[in-house]
Amino acid sequence: MSDENKNGFRVKIQRFGSHLSGMIMPNIGAFIAWGLITALFIETGWAPNKELAKLVSPMITYLLPLLIGYTGGKMVYAERGGVVGAIATMGVIVGADIPMFLGAMVMGPLGGYLIKKVDDLFRGKIKAGFEMLVNNFSAGILGALIAIIGFKYVGPIVAALSNFLSNGVELIVNANLLPLASIFIEPAKVLFLNNAINQGILGPIGVEQAKEVGKSILFLLESNPGPGFGVLLAYCIFGRGTSRQTAPGAAIIHFLGGIHEIYFPYILMKPVMLLAVIAGGMGGVFTFTLFDAGLVATPSPGSIIALMMMAPKGQHLGVIAGVVVATIISFVIAAIILKTSKDKEEDINAATEKMEALKGKKSSVASAITETTATPAAAETSEFDYKSVKKVIFACDAGMGSSAMGASIMRNKVKKAGIEGVDVTNTSIANLPSDADLVITHKDLTDRAVEKLPTAHHVSVENFMNSPKYDEIIEKLK
Repeated sequence: MSDENKNGFRVKIQRFGSHLSGMIMPNIGAFIAWGLITALFIETGWAPNKELAKLVSPMITYLLPLLIGYTGGKMVYAERGGVVGAIATMGVIVGADIPMFLGAMVMGPLGGYLIKKVDDLFRGKIKAGFEMLVNNFSAGILGALIAIIGFKYVGPIVAALSNFLSNGVELIVNANLLPLASIFIEPAKVLFLNNAINQGILGPIGVEQAKEVGKSILFLLESNPGPGFGVLLAYCIFGRGTSRQTAPGAAIIHFLGGIHEIYFPYILMKPVMLLAVIAGGMGGVFTFTLFDAGLVATPSPGSIIALMMMAPKGQHLGVIAGVVVATIISFVIAAIILKTSKDKEEDINAATEKMEALKGKKSSVASAITETTATPAAAETSEFDYKSVKKVIFACDAGMGSSAMGASIMRNKVKKAGIEGVDVTNTSIANLPSDADLVITHKDLTDRAVEKLPTAHHVSVENFMNSPKYDEIIEKLK
């Protein structure tokens, strides 16, 4: 296979993973809520409560799949697509006896796509006064038909596929081969293929296991911060130049903030560092299996704080042990690599550019570890009246890590400046609200933001963590 074909295949997997992640990530709060209720109130929980434990089964059976189906449909065709996607998802929920996360990921976008095609078919052909009638009944009839198809055919097929995958994972676990999964998972993370693995396979199977036994080790395979933390600690002590200076901040963001992406450039700077994270990951998984550790739900982001909150009663020691072992192994191997390296100074900026090329798009969070300079805002114009600004939105791809940090910095500046009546929040570009007055994005994402919301004023920055544009905006808001 040629390099071009390999890159094309990788990009397709990344897009597929990004699509799956786009359905899951907005609903992580609901997963965590279910996980907390499970950890607290089931028979083996921290505070067993038979009445409150009744929430567990309906949430995992109905609430979570419906949220995924709605989000998947909304990604394709806004609220109308979301509603039909949720109706379609209900069909596969009732048509199977396991949590229908995979089914929701199929039926949600399918429902959104089909209602979009139906609307395209009727556009311009409806007589005045009949629009609401046609719109409501077209969505209702189509939703009912898709729900029936999901109930009769899709639900049983997805259930069979899910059982096949679950049996495969169980065989691997019983054969004590689960640590070998790190050989694939750790490089996949650096290549940004982890979403397809995590959201498409590990997550749904893990949730099913958690429903049956109250926990799943699969939630720990990709989220363990130990391997990356060990590499960053090695750079803190044995690194050179910019990489050593930026590693401490990156380590804090990675371990406590849970944004694993920030350590990828340190791997790409020296690809042999993959040995460190693979070995660390294998050691961590082996330790998890020894302690029979697991989590009750997906820890997102992959922060040590999230891992502790999602650990069931009696499992914290095992989880901590796995993280510590992974960190130590990764640190030792990374330290040996750095100590024996003949390179005088690592170029973190070049490594970040390489990471972004692999990702296929700009990584805003990585700007926290690179040297940056001010850049003109691509969409700024001097005619804009900042006095009218009421809502400021920071936007990035996922609407979480990097944009959240930028929004937090700006909120503090607005508060210190004594500016009132200005709301500063963050979101993904795909979910930019129509009433946003000022949208702040990374310079490589501004065109997409402008296309999504042309009515807002757009400002480009090169570094979400420390942009000189922030002080300029504050002065103009005054």
